[in-house]
Amino acid sequence: MRFFRQRIGIDLGTANTLVFVPGKGVVTSEPSVVAISVHEDKVLAVGDEAKAMLGRTPDGIEAYKPLKDGVIADYRVTEAMLKYFIGKVSGRVRFSRPEVMISIPAGVTSTERRAVIDAAVKAGAKEVYVVKEPILAAIGAGIPIHSAHGNMIIDIGGGTSEIAVISLGGIVAADSARVGGNKFDQAIADYIKRKYSLAIGERTAEELKIAIGSAITQKTKDTYEVHGRDLIGGMPRTVRIHANEVTEALQDELREVINAIKKVLQETPPELAADIMDKGMILSGGGALLKNLDQLIMQTIGVPCYSAEDPLKCVVNGTGEVLKNLETYKRTILATKK
Repeated sequence: MRFFRQRIGIDLGTANTLVFVPGKGVVTSEPSVVAISVHEDKVLAVGDEAKAMLGRTPDGIEAYKPLKDGVIADYRVTEAMLKYFIGKVSGRVRFSRPEVMISIPAGVTSTERRAVIDAAVKAGAKEVYVVKEPILAAIGAGIPIHSAHGNMIIDIGGGTSEIAVISLGGIVAADSARVGGNKFDQAIADYIKRKYSLAIGERTAEELKIAIGSAITQKTKDTYEVHGRDLIGGMPRTVRIHANEVTEALQDELREVINAIKKVLQETPPELAADIMDKGMILSGGGALLKNLDQLIMQTIGVPCYSAEDPLKCVVNGTGEVLKNLETYKRTILATKK
């Protein structure tokens, strides 16, 4: 009797984890957060439910992110998180263990790569394929990665910004900056702390970024009210923040991303650099949702830059495309471990 083996694609991100099932598309997208009972050493919640606990947990419960800068910081908790997502998609009754494809940062070490594979196998996967994020982001953005032309992808996730030039199915030049959406949020919180002596949580900083954040200053009167704790009196206080203050707060982090892009362009062969000048750079990842980021890159670098359609799902959609044509991609971009 032959069993049907399910295939699952996972964009294992520092901030969010997205899951793709061929034939269904993206079936779940939840924060990469796990809540643990310290006393019982037990997982209490994963994803949306765990994120709701961030900054609100009593003694004895910890809600935290098991991935840092795109790689596993806590192996055991990452395994529990993967088990949750695989189980959520597969259901309680499984005929066979699924084949799982997981995105990994381009600059991971062999040890970090092995940790992802081992965690997925222990979480219930039969076979695990790992593919570098820029390759998957490019595929998900509709870039023809196997052509002889140069294509540049800038994938800004929660923990890292991955920049790569791809040609003939491989990465020709790449760089990774340990800056992404989480660092953007932290920079905003630090700015408000310095300027207003007000402590705000990372969820509040993220809400502020999404509501009025921009990569370049604007002629706007947009403001957003934030609530926090006064660092001098210790009492709750409310401050109204202007959109351009968020832009000011993000300058150092955005400069890091720009410098990484410049470094990759400097290492790119002239023929491929000419292709990029002609076709432009593609922006993907949750960080691409920051307003006017494509304009900032274009103004600073002098090369056209475009945001991919649905940038948040580029990597996970890339896993779906590869899973649909698994035998073809096995010969080119895939590494597999049982």
